[in-house]
Amino acid sequence: MSAVSETIVREYFELHEFLVRQHRKYVGQTRRDEEDDIDFFVLNPHPQSAPGALPFILNSDDLPYIERAIVVVKGWHTGTFSTSRLEASPEIFRFVEPKVFKLAARAFGKEGTPIKVLVVPTLPQTAAARDESIALLRSKGIDAVIPFRTMLAELVRKTATNLNYQKSDLLQIIRILKNYDFFKEPQMELFKPRTAKLKKG
Repeated sequence: MSAVSETIVREYFELHEFLVRQHRKYVGQTRRDEEDDIDFFVLNPHPQSAPGALPFILNSDDLPYIERAIVVVKGWHTGTFSTSRLEASPEIFRFVEPKVFKLAARAFGKEGTPIKVLVVPTLPQTAAARDESIALLRSKGIDAVIPFRTMLAELVRKTATNLNYQKSDLLQIIRILKNYDFFKEPQMELFKPRTAKLKKG
């Protein structure tokens, strides 16, 4: 599942014309290495000046204002990033530690400080619980999060059925599903929250 999740993230950033570098493809067999805590370095060759502070929960419209970032992917697609889940998983925050963050300096050079972005399955639905999770993430040094739903919706929206994405298995699968009407445009109903209730018979 981690490879699939990382493919989604890579395709999403490349869709928005970022240069994406995966630090390495292998995982250490004997011990955890600091380098395992970072999934991608992403660089925007043509960043725009932000009109104000970026929101903590990013969407696609915010990406042009990001110049460089280190990205960590947590593809727990059946989990919610609640405060209790975050507190029980301290390894999530290792990539903001100084010794790990130094890797970013080697990747990007000394010009500019990359933001620290966490890709998450979903945040809590209620406002109070969501605010608690955001406050905890901020306190640990994370600058922003991007939900997988945001990425998938954008990939579905931008994938054209009349193009052959033979160099991308993910985009080719999305193209095929769109061609057979598994995604309803422009609403993309597959990505809408399920609110319908069963009718009493």
